[in-house]
Amino acid sequence: MEINLVSQPDYAMAEVDLAADEQIVVESGSMAAMSSNIEVKTEAKGGIWSSVKRVAGGEGFFINTYTAEGAPGQIFLAPGHPGDIRHFKLSGEELMIQSGSYIASSPEVELDTKWGGAKTFFGGEGLFMLRASGPGDVLFGSFGAVHEVDVNGHYSVDTGHIVAFESGLSFKVRKVGGLKSLFLSGEGLICDFSGQGKLYLQTRKPASFVHWLNQFRPVKSSND
Repeated sequence: MEINLVSQPDYAMAEVDLAADEQIVVESGSMAAMSSNIEVKTEAKGGIWSSVKRVAGGEGFFINTYTAEGAPGQIFLAPGHPGDIRHFKLSGEELMIQSGSYIASSPEVELDTKWGGAKTFFGGEGLFMLRASGPGDVLFGSFGAVHEVDVNGHYSVDTGHIVAFESGLSFKVRKVGGLKSLFLSGEGLICDFSGQGKLYLQTRKPASFVHWLNQFRPVKSSND
């Protein structure tokens, strides 16, 4: 499998070249184009109940497995929102990925929604984390650009900006109020990281963008 990222950083796509009979697992709705010899199989990853849990985290019921039948093939992948894509090559370690940021992975990569830390993030922002373990290739996307932080000690992040982080980082999620509650409904969530590892952030936050758009939404007058 060979992966090239194109049209970065604002509207990135992943160009994936598959060898004959090679496969890639793709989040539903992320396929943009593909060779005519590529076949797709749709399934509920990990069973129906596991898939329902993934829906609660913002993903679809199903994932698709694409196979280059009998000859090399090519597939283009793109997230549903504008932003960048990153390619992470696992070599035995684990990567925690915001469920809405996951795009694709090698078939040998295990995606776990049941690990203990996943439910810690499930809160006011609907953030749910997947744990990806390798070896293998993983593609994830961001809303806006990706900002990498090498954490060595302590670091705090609004959960709405988290895309992914390495397993060398431990974390604790806490609620915050104050000024944030004046602009967004409910309390916000902050994640306090500690340890050593790489943290991937997105430069824009979907909830804040939706709130900004809301001011332009037509409001029906009481006289209408």
